[in-house]
Amino acid sequence: MKKILVANRGEIALRVMRTARRMGISTVAVYSEADRNAPHVRFADEAVLLGPAPSAQSYLRGDKIIEAAKQLGVDGIHPGYGFLSENAVFARMVGEAGITFIGPKPMSIEVMGSKLAAKEAAKKYNVPMVPGIEEAITDVAMAKEIGKRVGYPILIKASAGGGGKGMRIVEREEDTQEQMERAISEAMSAFGDGAVFIEKYVTGPRHVEVQVMGDTHGNIVYLFERECSIQRRHQKVVEEAPSAILSPEMRQAMGEAAVRVAKSCDYVGAGTVEFLVDADRNFYFLEMNTRLQVEHPVTEMITGLDLVELQIRVARGEKLPFAQEDLKINGHALEIRVYAEDPMNNFLPSVGKLERYRLPSGPGIRVDGGFEEGMDVPIYYDPMLAKLVVHGATRSEAIQKMKEAIAAYDIEGVATTLPFGQFVLDHPAFVSGDFDTHFVQQYFSPEKLVESQKAGAEVAALLGLRFHLEQRKKLTVPELEESKWGSRV
Repeated sequence: MKKILVANRGEIALRVMRTARRMGISTVAVYSEADRNAPHVRFADEAVLLGPAPSAQSYLRGDKIIEAAKQLGVDGIHPGYGFLSENAVFARMVGEAGITFIGPKPMSIEVMGSKLAAKEAAKKYNVPMVPGIEEAITDVAMAKEIGKRVGYPILIKASAGGGGKGMRIVEREEDTQEQMERAISEAMSAFGDGAVFIEKYVTGPRHVEVQVMGDTHGNIVYLFERECSIQRRHQKVVEEAPSAILSPEMRQAMGEAAVRVAKSCDYVGAGTVEFLVDADRNFYFLEMNTRLQVEHPVTEMITGLDLVELQIRVARGEKLPFAQEDLKINGHALEIRVYAEDPMNNFLPSVGKLERYRLPSGPGIRVDGGFEEGMDVPIYYDPMLAKLVVHGATRSEAIQKMKEAIAAYDIEGVATTLPFGQFVLDHPAFVSGDFDTHFVQQYFSPEKLVESQKAGAEVAALLGLRFHLEQRKKLTVPELEESKWGSRV
């Protein structure tokens, strides 16, 4: 594999290209008109314009991407995440064009792309499941019957869904019809498929996912877990590895369950098996993401592995260079997704020009980004500016390092989620590890953010005053008695 096309944009395109360049592989970027001068375009050895800014006319044009790859003699296509990364049709088209898709087999994507099919496959491998129904329904009466059987509250979820779309929590039987209709409508609008399934709603849930990696020789390992429970609108904002709540025994059990899920669909490459963990530390299979995750850097930090390099090597037919017993956890890592969103205004996008954009740096600090000072944040794509990642010997050390990194991150021109990240790091629930996916609903509001910022400013002012007084005391010239030298006795 001598040339790779990265079918993506922004920070993940740069992330993949940096590893490819280190491996001596040339890269091809694709871009929309809005990204003509983007860093990933300039970094690549070659670049191809796909079309206008909207992703449907550019980054989702698999036919154009494959045609460009064929013209430029590309050996492999890396999809990154989002866009076409979990599109089985695109993966199949890439293979039919004689190009290697740097990801799982199309069949694996298809099976795990349907929540119901994924549950059916995983169930055969004795993976724990949330109680519920394992077939798609649209009938309200049946939904009520299931609710009575498993007990309220229940969760209605779109079978073809993701990102929180087509998802409704139903607390009481009398609310079932309204919430079913809303979930079906939203699922039809978002995915063109109104089928939903129903399961028991896990109270106090934590979202813990396991990174897996498989090769074409039948080897599959787990690279430990990531805690992803700090979310807004069912989307992750703060991630860490390892989880603060897993014992070694539970870690092994979840890891081995994740490997069984991967085996259930003959998985190859990097993938993530997501679990719900309840208040009693029972875990249940949620879904599998058949791609590289946004939060993969925290896994890299604690394992010392380059997941993109492993993806490329596996795609080339190489065996994994390690076994499960060779893998160890080193320290603790945290990641904050730096979105151009305003936490003071319901996390709505904050587009504009990056008037000032200076990144933190130093030992144990990593920033995966795709923006530079002076660039505009476009309205067409996900508003994530970068991923701020830190590594420490312990969780406490990582939290402190992240606070310092946030303070050193200098942005003007758009609102970002950095103040929210600081709020999370300061909150006793996060510090203690006693939190779940309801953290934002339970603890966060714009008013509380303002209060925490005021409190932080007061502490900083008091520390500054104390430092000033101590320094002034040190520098004060002592009063001397008048010298009698030379005077007459």
